[in-house]
Amino acid sequence: MNAKKDDTVKEPDLEYSNHSYADYLTWQMDEVVELIKGKIFKKAAAAPKRIHQKVSGELFLRLGNFLRGKKCQVYSAPFDVRFPKSSKEDKKIHDVVQPDICVICDPEKLDERGCIGAPDLIVEILSPGNSKTELKNKFELYESNGVREYWIIHSETQDLLIYSLIDGKYVPSILFTSGHEVESRVIQGFTLDLEEFFGDIE
Repeated sequence: MNAKKDDTVKEPDLEYSNHSYADYLTWQMDEVVELIKGKIFKKAAAAPKRIHQKVSGELFLRLGNFLRGKKCQVYSAPFDVRFPKSSKEDKKIHDVVQPDICVICDPEKLDERGCIGAPDLIVEILSPGNSKTELKNKFELYESNGVREYWIIHSETQDLLIYSLIDGKYVPSILFTSGHEVESRVIQGFTLDLEEFFGDIE
């Protein structure tokens, strides 16, 4: 989390498990934090590794070029994605995350503060410090809120796993590695040749 717009600054209780987006807007913290079910999750205090940033930047550019002139829009972190339950009021939203990359095809979900509602595609790029959060907590969050496609990229081992939402549950792909060409089911026509993609990054 970066500097927020609210001038009322307070220190969050890291053990409290019912924080809201309204609380989140008041915090000024050095670390990037996310809220999942009202509980604070800190992302790594240090900047991501160079390879993480390289993978994120290259994929963002490719998605951006592919989507130019189309309805869907791509965003990269820091970018707040809020998952409302019963209400879109700030004080009633308890899930706020900053995916590495997300694609939103419904413009009604976008406002000046980010996205409210499920993106169509979310990409998380794993590093040693965030794997547990991404694989467990965010998996459950994205599945239960209807994110249609969830990509998990291991930048250091150069592989990719895709979860597709089918009848409300995530169905995993095979583990894609160098030599595979990956195609998104959600972003029609977008493909990624992993050998070429990771080759460019190196």
